[in-house]
Amino acid sequence: MASTDVETVGTGADKAKLAVAVLLVLAGFVAFYLLSAQAGWVQWLALLVGALAGAGVFLVSEPGRRFIGFGRDSWREVQKVVWPTRREAIQMTAYVFAFVFVMALFLWLTDKLLGWVLYDLILGWR
Repeated sequence: MASTDVETVGTGADKAKLAVAVLLVLAGFVAFYLLSAQAGWVQWLALLVGALAGAGVFLVSEPGRRFIGFGRDSWREVQKVVWPTRREAIQMTAYVFAFVFVMALFLWLTDKLLGWVLYDLILGWR
């Protein structure tokens, strides 16, 4: 059975908030370059104020609230992870190194064997 839930793309107010957020960040960049005759900290302050104002407007829009919700859900999932102990991590790392060494040795021997068969036995180039 088909789902009847429809997710809307966004309202006009949210689109306006996103546009304002982008404009505020751009205004921060423009102010940074327009204030080139001022002290460096003034330029950086203008850039920081523009970026923070844009981020603030973004976070009060619907996509911003969804982004915050996603961050919270992600953090909850990370807290559920059972991390390996130091001993388990060392053992798994040793297994990986051993496997890589064995595969490297196998590929090197295969290369040498095929080179010997093709060049020495079949073609007689050496």
